[in-house]
Amino acid sequence: MKILIIEDEQSLRDNIVSYLNEDGNICESCDDLAGAISKLASYTYDCVLLDIGLPDGEGFAVLNFLKKQMKEESVLIISARNSLDDKVKGLNTGADDYLTKPFHLAELKARVDAIFRRKAANSNNRLVFNEIVIDLLGRGVEINNEPIVLTRKEYDMLLYFIANKGKVISKNAIAEHLWGDEMDMHDNFDFLYTHIKNLRKKLLDASANDYLKSVYGIGYKFSAV
Repeated sequence: MKILIIEDEQSLRDNIVSYLNEDGNICESCDDLAGAISKLASYTYDCVLLDIGLPDGEGFAVLNFLKKQMKEESVLIISARNSLDDKVKGLNTGADDYLTKPFHLAELKARVDAIFRRKAANSNNRLVFNEIVIDLLGRGVEINNEPIVLTRKEYDMLLYFIANKGKVISKNAIAEHLWGDEMDMHDNFDFLYTHIKNLRKKLLDASANDYLKSVYGIGYKFSAV
């Protein structure tokens, strides 16, 4: 999963990022409302961990922004506020769950996983694109009813392409979505080209149609046309 942590307490923020990264999640973080809105306006996440007491405003503004922009990020509020009014307001404004501080990181992870399972269940657990079928819960892929083996990054890349089928996606957008802040460590897109080349080969070897097209000077398009 790609997760955004919005939390102004640095030690807690760093601990959450470190703990969730251990499972292979891609975690980005910010410490104020302005940074949160900027990231959410530019990128897409699977889940947002939201502290509602931020130094430059109420975290509820993030929920209103997501609703106004019709974005589909799941939101888990993490807050020291334990009042019923705050919990009701958060859930009624669009949050999926509310976890009161202090909490154990294991419980936080369990809540995040539960949100993801519910979200996947609401989408029938399967994403289908012609002969390609993705099991969202089991993270498995079948082509023409035969399973294929993909690495974690290849799976995430295929899921991202199908979710954005028919759209031209820039190389930078693909790298940002799949590697997050880690992409700053790379001087070029060679790492991206390698993953795309390997994914395309595996799809073709499994007798899938050639959906992955390079758009010169821009990026890629996943389309049957």
